[in-house]
Amino acid sequence: MTTAPSPATDEAPPRADPPAQPRGGATLRPLMLRLHFYAGLLVAPFLLVSALTGFLYAASFEAEKILYADRTTVSVGDTRLPLARQVAAALEAHPEGAVAAVRPSPQDDASTRVLLSGVPGVDEEHKLAVFVDPYTGEVRGSLEQYGSTGALPLRTWIDVLHRDLFLGENGRLYSELSASWLWVVAGAGLVLWFSRTRARRRLRGTRGRRRALGLHGTLGAWAAVGFLFLSATGLTWSAYAGASIDELRTAVGHSTPSLSAASGGDHAGHGGGAGQAGDAAGGTGADVGLDRVLAAARAEGLGDPVEIVPPADASSAYVVKQIQRTWPVKQDSVAVDPANGQVIDVLRFDDYPFLAKLTRWGIDFHTGTLFGLANQILLMGLALVLAALIVLGYWMWWKRGRGSAFGRPLPRGAWAQVPPRILVPLLAVVAVLGYFVPLFGIPLALFVAVDVTLGEIAYRRGKRHHGTDTAARA
Repeated sequence: MTTAPSPATDEAPPRADPPAQPRGGATLRPLMLRLHFYAGLLVAPFLLVSALTGFLYAASFEAEKILYADRTTVSVGDTRLPLARQVAAALEAHPEGAVAAVRPSPQDDASTRVLLSGVPGVDEEHKLAVFVDPYTGEVRGSLEQYGSTGALPLRTWIDVLHRDLFLGENGRLYSELSASWLWVVAGAGLVLWFSRTRARRRLRGTRGRRRALGLHGTLGAWAAVGFLFLSATGLTWSAYAGASIDELRTAVGHSTPSLSAASGGDHAGHGGGAGQAGDAAGGTGADVGLDRVLAAARAEGLGDPVEIVPPADASSAYVVKQIQRTWPVKQDSVAVDPANGQVIDVLRFDDYPFLAKLTRWGIDFHTGTLFGLANQILLMGLALVLAALIVLGYWMWWKRGRGSAFGRPLPRGAWAQVPPRILVPLLAVVAVLGYFVPLFGIPLALFVAVDVTLGEIAYRRGKRHHGTDTAARA
């Protein structure tokens, strides 16, 4: 009795379906992985320095309030002295200086700052801030001040450390390099995180390198928006990319407007307010004095805090400008004729072009002033997260490469897996960005050149199979 053959032996083996082609987004993952890995590995030391010094800078605002409280705060009195008498007291204590600006007491318990230029021993880019009690006229001390935010010595020192590591203009390249690549590393990391399955993102139940990878990705995903914002705002006033941004704003008519400080009055012999205690402070027949100038600015709605800049020469006016960078931003300014105390020009922050406002807000957020203490705490948190991500990244690299010379490098040829419909626009965008952000474009070009060269050397030495597709050699 014969047994009927089984269907399995009678039927031809089923044909294997061709492997499914990955979708456009999935094809970017190998390229993003390679970019994130090597860019992070090479740029991470610069980012770590930026993160740590940025943390210190954000913390320096509150530290200065404590450290210099004996100069910046006073006991509240009944009546404030005229501003002219306060400036005269500062000049009496420091007759070697010339009045460059005056910042009247913005709060009841705050001192007035009289900023002097030309003081021996003070950096040319700095001013000597003389702190005067607005109620008694007592000079409570003096400190060097730098920048429009009124940074005192502690914050100034940390600011220079963060900006250029005390290496001057050449040192600024480090911080611009960090800002130029932070968005690349963060953006590539986001693509990698979202392209992972939900199960592979889990931290619970994992350990070792897998856990570090999950923690690295989760922290990076939550902080990525902050990193992108810090990168963009940091480039705003960088040396090279910042110049490109300024040119772009000018081309579209969104540059920051300026106040006309040319005086319309006839006050020959005024001689300029800088250092003229009689003219700028108390007022003479040629100059109405600081108190009338301040009153004219108040009449135009300029509330505290303000800074008064004396005329630069006989044909210039006083400039009174609001200097509040916290939200809501107060940046209105007026020009006041020193001969008659009339306002001759007004510039409102509301009239700034949108990109000028956006630049102002972005810089103030980056420096921690836009939202005050909350802004500074957020920046410190981002700095700590970035430092933690860098440490985790290097630890994963070390674990990945046990037994190899360079962390078991990722395979080349990732770009060849990207469809032309995605690759061509991507290369165009990268080329444009590389032109406007040279410290992104130049290192990227060098990296590609070195990578292609190493790949070709490895191929010629026979370290790769000659049957490999040619595209994998690059």
